[in-house]
Amino acid sequence: MTHIAVVGAGISGVTTAYSLLQRGYQVTVLDRNRYAAMMTSFANGGQLSASNAEVWTQLSTIIKGMKWMLKRDAPLLVNPKPSWHKYSWMAEFIGNIPNYEANTIESARLAIVAREFLFSWAEKENIDFDHEKRGILHICVDQKGYEHALKVNELLAKGGLERHAVTPEEMRSIEPALKGDPYGGFYTESDSTGDIHKYTLGLAKACQRMGGKFLFDVRVQTLSQQGGKVQISYSAEENYTVEQETFDGVVICAGIESRRFAAQLGDKVNIYPVKGYSITIDLPDAESRDAAPWTSLLDDNAKVVSSRLGENRLRIAGTAEFNGENYDIRDNRIRPLVAWSRRFFPGVQTEHIVPWAGLRPMMPSMMPRVGAGKQPGVYYNTGHGHLGWTLCAATAEILGDTLLKSQPPGS
Repeated sequence: MTHIAVVGAGISGVTTAYSLLQRGYQVTVLDRNRYAAMMTSFANGGQLSASNAEVWTQLSTIIKGMKWMLKRDAPLLVNPKPSWHKYSWMAEFIGNIPNYEANTIESARLAIVAREFLFSWAEKENIDFDHEKRGILHICVDQKGYEHALKVNELLAKGGLERHAVTPEEMRSIEPALKGDPYGGFYTESDSTGDIHKYTLGLAKACQRMGGKFLFDVRVQTLSQQGGKVQISYSAEENYTVEQETFDGVVICAGIESRRFAAQLGDKVNIYPVKGYSITIDLPDAESRDAAPWTSLLDDNAKVVSSRLGENRLRIAGTAEFNGENYDIRDNRIRPLVAWSRRFFPGVQTEHIVPWAGLRPMMPSMMPRVGAGKQPGVYYNTGHGHLGWTLCAATAEILGDTLLKSQPPGS
């Protein structure tokens, strides 16, 4: 059997492993953590959101970043400290502004394809991931935001998504717990939410049942392509012993580390880490549970989303921070999430919250890097940015089909 290594056991790596195992490949997944989905796939916003497919490559994003540069609790925060990687990435980001419409349409199309695979895999493998099929309600706080969302609707429709406008009264009918005074909104009934960590763990167990091998607590050091094979050197976290293994191919699904590995293999995968924050609110009593929403919300103005994860948890997530590879959880970034919850759901107790920060692996185009590298046996499924949970199953299937053409399982 053709033996493929997958570097990274987040949602992208595990869906890739599953797709390859279904096609008859021998698969080994390597990850530096003790369990799957411990990095960016641990505590994201929870939305499977084709309605959030709009890419960020707009002039307005640049203007907001400059305006908010010194505002520590801004929805979009750019650290002005000089960095060649950051500013060269931003230059490429600006260069992708002409692709805004095409990439938004393609993201919506991929999201619709992906959800079918995600749901069917969960059903087949009996994965409980607190899935709620109650749609996503997009909040517009003012007329400007509403009119922009109307324009985005046209692009989403071209990608095959139905998202319709709703009045404030209709919004409260869809989600009775919603308070405040929104200008209006949009509702996408076909979107849903779930716990990405629970899903990834469940699918990883399914991969193991199918014969997939997982090497946890190992740090990949180097990758090289020699004689048609790929050599991977890695060290165990416990004893730092360096081992080397040879594979027929490798798929890089390593989040923000994908850029470093790609460089070793002669490819440019210009991923920048864009930090996002979340809080998971414990709902300890009936009052909080009744006051918390079941329908998922998206507030584009504040860059905040919410998802109900079962009876007793509410996830609030969002913001974007350009600050390099930095995992610090800062109070002035968490407080706006708490304030947002109190604004729209004042009856929810926020005494018990778990804060978290993760680094989105973001390409300048806002589109994932999927497909073959320059050298034989090298592939990528990475760089999904803010839509990894939403797009990963579709890109994993695309990657699986790519390998079938270039390296069939029995080759």
